[in-house]
Amino acid sequence: MISVIIPTFNEEENIAQCLVSLRHQTVPRSEYEIIVVDGNSRDRTREIAQKYADKVFIQTSPKVGGARNDGIMAACGEIVATTDADCILPPTWIATIKRAFRDPGIVQIYGPVYPIETGVKNSISLFAANLYSRVGYYTRIFYYTLGCNTAFRRDAVIRAGLYRNIDAGDDVEIALRMKKLGKIRFIGTMKVGFSMRRYKKYGSVRSLYEWMYIVAHGGRVEKYQYSQKEYK
Repeated sequence: MISVIIPTFNEEENIAQCLVSLRHQTVPRSEYEIIVVDGNSRDRTREIAQKYADKVFIQTSPKVGGARNDGIMAACGEIVATTDADCILPPTWIATIKRAFRDPGIVQIYGPVYPIETGVKNSISLFAANLYSRVGYYTRIFYYTLGCNTAFRRDAVIRAGLYRNIDAGDDVEIALRMKKLGKIRFIGTMKVGFSMRRYKKYGSVRSLYEWMYIVAHGGRVEKYQYSQKEYK
């Protein structure tokens, strides 16, 4: 069993396409569950999610890392995967995850992203992000393990202490602890469609600056409210 965890907050415009993509995987539906952990949305996010997901509930732990933690603790699967509500998962996503964890030494895997929205600027931005991710992995200097495209052994991530409840960078920081428990692997075929709406509304430079500022300050910065911005 693989458990897919999706944190949400006011995602009524995006959650359906994400969940539909998860419902159309190449592996049997009985081999995975879908868990939506909602940040007490003010719109129809939970109502829509209940049509597709196996479990939908309001998070009790703070921030997006806390939502992922709540999902991990509610999961039935030995493998837990995380993605975002505005992402689109290719049909082979879960099959790729399942195949990777046949190696008993692996505790975490992650993959690249591609832009859902078309445009040269979006393609260049994510090409740079994927290059950064690959350089970090192959040099073993760092692991750019984005929360939109990551999977863990559930027992290992619990032993590592789960995600930190910080405003940004929680998905990258966790790899520092996971690598002490086993192998982390970057899988180039484990691709996810990534929405560029944050960068479209707030600008790529500003969004990157805010993310780096928060991470540099240990993630505990209320200045930008990075994880629960509105994009409409």
